[in-house]
Amino acid sequence: MAQSMDDYILVMTTCPSEDVGLAIAKRLVSNSLAACVQQGGPVTSVYHWQGKLCEDREYPLFIKTRRALYAEVERAISELHPYELPEIIATPVTEALPGYLNWINDNTQS
Repeated sequence: MAQSMDDYILVMTTCPSEDVGLAIAKRLVSNSLAACVQQGGPVTSVYHWQGKLCEDREYPLFIKTRRALYAEVERAISELHPYELPEIIATPVTEALPGYLNWINDNTQS
């Protein structure tokens, strides 16, 4: 059964390649740190890094998990991610289909 809506988060990151994204996704789902990871097609990211304007092709990941697992999700992403400072952002789930939240709960670590 679903817990409180506050127990669920969507974690986002971007990866330099499909292979890196897939490796992160498989680690998270295989270890029950996420119920699902969606990898999007390439996007163009424009940002400042070390005083330079950068433009890179990246692959976004959307990670469905529980707030209690955030630290472990962050650690797994950091271990596999080649960037010195990867984007790792979590947003709370404020509305969702209750059955979907049950599914996330059932497919992540207790």
